[in-house]
Amino acid sequence: MLAGLEQRKCKVNHIDISYRTTGQGPALLMLHGHPQTHMMWHKVAPALAQHFTIVTADLRGYGDSDKPVSPPGQSLYSKRLMAQDMRELMNQLGFSQFYVLAHDRGARVAHRLALDHADAVSGMVLLDIAPTLAMYRQTNEKFARAYWHWFTLIRPTPFPEKLIESDPLLYLHSVMGVRSAGMAPFTPQALAEYQRCLSLPGGAYGVCEDYRASAGIDLEHDQHDLDRGHHVTCPMLALWGQHGAIEQCFDALTEWKKVATNVQGKAMPSGHYIAEEVPELLTREVMDFFTSIR
Repeated sequence: MLAGLEQRKCKVNHIDISYRTTGQGPALLMLHGHPQTHMMWHKVAPALAQHFTIVTADLRGYGDSDKPVSPPGQSLYSKRLMAQDMRELMNQLGFSQFYVLAHDRGARVAHRLALDHADAVSGMVLLDIAPTLAMYRQTNEKFARAYWHWFTLIRPTPFPEKLIESDPLLYLHSVMGVRSAGMAPFTPQALAEYQRCLSLPGGAYGVCEDYRASAGIDLEHDQHDLDRGHHVTCPMLALWGQHGAIEQCFDALTEWKKVATNVQGKAMPSGHYIAEEVPELLTREVMDFFTSIR
């Protein structure tokens, strides 16, 4: 379905963001994770588009969106900037308020979006993450082995970029294929799209800069909010895979309750890639939650 929709670009926050949109009803912004693109929603988009006007966007640094180069000593990939991208995108599309469904890296952007632009986010569903600050501070051996890329990709450029660029398909298999479901959830078409985008000029750089920001400036922003008692106030549903590292290494719901005032959550019968492993179950959870908070 998504491949059949017109792919557009919108100038926001001094960069071009790539997106597709379809459907009818309230606006729903859908944000992907690493090392993927907005195409990760292809199994859930058809059903959701019957009830929402869906906007599937590529984060800055990913897919066909721009991949700006950060000045020395600065980051153009903070979740604050990435959240601002999405707020401006939705504004330009005519949506002052919207729901959010986000996975992995996109869910970290959504977390910041709900903090910095609380007036815009009516409710959100976050998939398979715990708050970034909690995850880094509670890192143990089990988590470090499962999420090795969190510590590899934050090395200074160009070392990790060269590793990815040497064989993007091998990198995809090394990150995605070692999870509980292996490569089975990913259709050949979706995998080809992930490979194409990761192979684009700047693709590896954008990925690494995203992770570098999360290990640096994003932690500063998160700690500042924690110190001020600034919490997510919109209704929020956290879902995570019962076979993944979030379930095994963190008490996700407890951690979210420390930073959000109106949150519920549970484990799903899947691994990390919930939208591609159990799309029907996810669609039902998303529909039930957003219906309940309208």
